Amino acid sequence: ASSAAERRAALASRWPLFGLSVRTPRLELRYPTDDDLLALAALTGDVHDPADMPFCTPWTRLPDAERERGTFQFHWRARGALTADAWELPFVTVVDGEVVGTQGVLATDWPIRRTVETGSWLHRPRHGEGLGTEMRAAVLHLAFAGLGAQRAETEAHEGNRSSQGVNARLGYRPNGDVIGVLDGAPRRYLRFVLDRPDWERSRRADIEVLGLDGCRELLGC
Repeated sequence: ASSAAERRAALASRWPLFGLSVRTPRLELRYPTDDDLLALAALTGDVHDPADMPFCTPWTRLPDAERERGTFQFHWRARGALTADAWELPFVTVVDGEVVGTQGVLATDWPIRRTVETGSWLHRPRHGEGLGTEMRAAVLHLAFAGLGAQRAETEAHEGNRSSQGVNARLGYRPNGDVIGVLDGAPRRYLRFVLDRPDWERSRRADIEVLGLDGCRELLGC
């Protein structure tokens, strides 16, 4: 039987994104195989305090089987819909060889806007370890240093202090708000932006992007 590394290399020879990863001293973000998605889906039952809902779509409330299937469907859609103009890269976050969550980055009208958006979640037992900040720093390094992004945007509902803390630590500035709907009621989401000059001021030298050259045509850069 071939090793996981050999299977990943074989996949990357047909779809280069399977060879894409970002490494920091604490963790790795890697483009997920279906084996990675199997591990990720198993974590979706414990992502946040059930009394809270950090997401604009309450997917964590779905029945177990539907929620786990949805993990695969979400990632498969991202693979199938990818173009050089609009793409989404939902990485798995790996710590000491173990999948612990996901960190995504996406772009629309990428060749013109050079703007990315990010989103993430971590298995609840790993909350409070600083991993949320580390994995965002990793994906921002990919976006700015690797892909040539000029701007990164994100949003969080006004009660999500942990996400807002990550934004503050990484140099984002407030960028207005928007009113969404959750459970039939209005909900305020705060928007944040990180421009390239602000990212450059705190750019790290200990983050490594691997396998990007083979993906540049796919990602329009």
